[in-house]
Amino acid sequence: MHKHFKIYKPYGYLSQFVNQHKRRKNKKMLGKLYDFPKETMSVGRLDEDSEGLLILTTDGKMSYKILSQSVEKEYYVQVDGEITLEAIEQLKKGLEISINGKPYTTLPCNAFLLEEKPTFPERAKKIRDERHGPTSWASITLTEGKFRQVKKMTAAVGFPTLRLVRVRVGNIRVDGLNAGEVKEVTQEVEEKFL
Repeated sequence: MHKHFKIYKPYGYLSQFVNQHKRRKNKKMLGKLYDFPKETMSVGRLDEDSEGLLILTTDGKMSYKILSQSVEKEYYVQVDGEITLEAIEQLKKGLEISINGKPYTTLPCNAFLLEEKPTFPERAKKIRDERHGPTSWASITLTEGKFRQVKKMTAAVGFPTLRLVRVRVGNIRVDGLNAGEVKEVTQEVEEKFL
């Protein structure tokens, strides 16, 4: 029987189990957080400096299904400055970013300003403080997942990303998990995605 897990990937960890690059000797891998079954893989990735929900599975077909279906992935993003409604509208409509040096227009997505600052576990590396100017938070929900897409999108509308936390994949949420915490969710994942 396959096993599925959800994890709050902490800042500073790679979304992988094996270090395939000798130059990355001191990098932190997911396997240090929990005694996962040998065949476990992450469903999608989060950058080393991004945090939040990762689904892990021993089932390659499940991983493919989640990645290939247009499953929503919601991110809470803290940006430099007070993001405007005009910028939010640009994010929603889709905009041009660069992927592998080529122009790419993002698909329309759901985006809105978060009125209240979300509560997340303390990050290993501090975000700059208010002395450097205001920050704000927005929710961005995508059905695609290009390399560093959310960060490129917020930069394209003039509000660079300071902190990025994935809070949801489909109907599975990161709620209640601390950074580095792992929870087995086999039945929950199979009910949602099979």
